[in-house]
Amino acid sequence: MTGAVYTSAGGGNERTANTPDDPWPVRTVNTKIADWVHRLGQIWVEGQITQISRRPRGRVAFITLRDPAADMSVQVTCSPDLLDRATVPLSEGSRVVMLGRPTFYTGRATLSLRVSEIRPVGIGELLARIERLRQLLAAEGLFDQRLKRPLPFLPKAVGLISGRASAASRDVVAVATARWSSVRFEIRDATVQGPAAVPSILPLLAELDAADHVEVIIIARGGGSVEDLLPFSDETLLRAVSACRTPVISAIGHEPDSPLLDHVADVRAATPTDAAKRAVPDVRTELAGIVELRRRSAHALRNWVHREEGGLAGLRARPALAAPLTMIDSRTDDIARMRTALRRDVSRSVEGEQRRIEHLSAQLGTLGPAQTLARGYAVVQRLDIDEPHAVCAVGDLPAGARIRIRVADGSAPATIDADGTTTTPAPTASPLPRP
Repeated sequence: MTGAVYTSAGGGNERTANTPDDPWPVRTVNTKIADWVHRLGQIWVEGQITQISRRPRGRVAFITLRDPAADMSVQVTCSPDLLDRATVPLSEGSRVVMLGRPTFYTGRATLSLRVSEIRPVGIGELLARIERLRQLLAAEGLFDQRLKRPLPFLPKAVGLISGRASAASRDVVAVATARWSSVRFEIRDATVQGPAAVPSILPLLAELDAADHVEVIIIARGGGSVEDLLPFSDETLLRAVSACRTPVISAIGHEPDSPLLDHVADVRAATPTDAAKRAVPDVRTELAGIVELRRRSAHALRNWVHREEGGLAGLRARPALAAPLTMIDSRTDDIARMRTALRRDVSRSVEGEQRRIEHLSAQLGTLGPAQTLARGYAVVQRLDIDEPHAVCAVGDLPAGARIRIRVADGSAPATIDADGTTTTPAPTASPLPRP
């Protein structure tokens, strides 16, 4: 059959069908839920008391126990004597550990925890848990200084989360306004103590972080005991602050107070007054700084001008600029002296070369053929061959050979007869050129 649901009854193997035609009545459903809840047995639960309700001469006290790190709670019932016997008075905001048994009331279909023992969580245990959370967040890098966002010099608007009409809020506004009268604030009143603090702060923090004109957010509180400052070491709040796009200043308590929010925030302020000083510049200090910077810049400029003037004066005092023609005049005599020496050296070189040429010419004339012919010698050249040349032996003069006899003052042709004699026509004057 479509839509059938089978369930075991009483934890045995018997299974009962549940169908549209055979539905369970409400009493059966509540009874089965109660059976499953009651199987859980006794358990230890830790949380924070947010509400205690006791009626005079009542036999049952009602407590709302909240999870500190999440928006969850459970209803607790106990004997009023159990509250009276507690070693530490229990009140709203107390951290406790309870031993109880979950109970489901079938008549009203409500779940509650019937407790038989309540143990307050001491300061030492709270501090130990905060330390464990600090080590966890540090390992995740939420305290890394490289992730800290710088504060703007002059924010358009400052977001402020603090208690309603609190001294911390008044101190921040008064100090910031005195430092810069035009500063704008976006003030959000929140619960800053007890179990309702974190749920109250989280939506206000998200609202200010989403506002474009808010450039810095201050979370301020005027100090308190360790229990009072517990919300500012809450893991949910710390992770929300770490995820903000807007820089956050933590101004919780006084100098000795150090909740974990101081480590996660971008800037830790010792007091709310210190937070106002860090978020907003002092107009008088800034104006005085501007005056000082102008004075220092003018002094630096004057010193630079004087230094450059001294440098120019030193350059002008140098001989090359003070009397530039002196160097030219001193070089004029050197140039004239060099020109005279150059002319003398050139003339001496030319004369030496002329004497050498004359000496070589005389040597050439002495060794030349004209001088030899002048001393009575003659040169015989044979002309009837393809390449006329001087005759060096008698064998080169056969009969009939035509020759030319060259003497000092000319030459004459001749022919060798058969008997070896020479027939010479009239000589022709053909003087040899002198070398």
